[in-house]
Amino acid sequence: MNILVTGGAGFIGSNFIIKVLKKNQDKIVNLDLLTYAGNLENLAECEGNSNYRFVKGDIGDSKLVHSIIEEEKIEAIVNFAAESHVDRSIDGPKIFVETNVLGTQNLLQVAKELSVKRFLQVSTDEVYGSLGKDGFFTEQSLIKPNSPYSASKASADHFCRAWYHTFNFPAMITRCSNNYGPYQFPEKLIPLMIANALDDKELPIYGDGKNVRDWLHVDDHCDAIYTVLTDGKPGAVYNIGGNNEMENIQIVELLLEMLGKDKSLIKFVKDRPGHDQRYAIDASLIKQELGWEPSYTFETGIKETVQWYLDNRKWWERVRSGSYQEYYSNMYGSDGRHKTK
Repeated sequence: MNILVTGGAGFIGSNFIIKVLKKNQDKIVNLDLLTYAGNLENLAECEGNSNYRFVKGDIGDSKLVHSIIEEEKIEAIVNFAAESHVDRSIDGPKIFVETNVLGTQNLLQVAKELSVKRFLQVSTDEVYGSLGKDGFFTEQSLIKPNSPYSASKASADHFCRAWYHTFNFPAMITRCSNNYGPYQFPEKLIPLMIANALDDKELPIYGDGKNVRDWLHVDDHCDAIYTVLTDGKPGAVYNIGGNNEMENIQIVELLLEMLGKDKSLIKFVKDRPGHDQRYAIDASLIKQELGWEPSYTFETGIKETVQWYLDNRKWWERVRSGSYQEYYSNMYGSDGRHKTK
């Protein structure tokens, strides 16, 4: 299968590409604008693979998307491309609308015109809003986004639904819980806490730290995405969760214990505006219909993740310094062509 992966230089996208190229014979074109969270160093092992091509560009560029789909005979699209940090959406929501909403609509439009056979929108459980102490999000839960980020993702989901119902276009949606694992940009909770703890810096925690999230290892998430891409029903929504609900403070205290650091590093800070209290996923549908369920326990996953950040300190130090952004020019030059060695 010839797959266009958008946003493939980000955390989940890069893990997905690495996994697919290792396990399958699919050909992948990675379209990524390389904004702050896009890091081609994540995909260094893919360079030179005849089944992989990188294109720097914007999903909102109709001509570029059209040419890629035609030239590469694209059969399926997996859309990871998104602005994805809630805090950034509060500070500047406009780019979230431009990328997450208008960019997705552009992909759908071009894909429909060129009769792409499968389209998978990678979304988030945040579109459902916040839960109380009990209950779980199902695919039938109401859409009630509470942040500019989740509102933009919900809007993109609605466009996918509309393309299916109006045009009979084979769009599908996955909504995942919080991911963790290798190559996660160190502004997110787990890598931020690991990096700060290793440098003996304060660990900022919003509010009282009692916000609850369900944690899903990125490798499990990538398995689920590929399963839906190949076997999911057009028009369907699939929730993807890890069955690991934990309070933020529990996560931070566990990481400190694993790293041999003192709890005095914890600093409670003013809560984020509109901070959702609890997310929890009911992922029974994807298990029943497609046979997927997570393989990682949180205990195994967090141990591997901590070890990865310990073993790859240079990676996250380069991300923090911004020097990772030099990789594209070093590898591809001003003309965007890969430099062979």
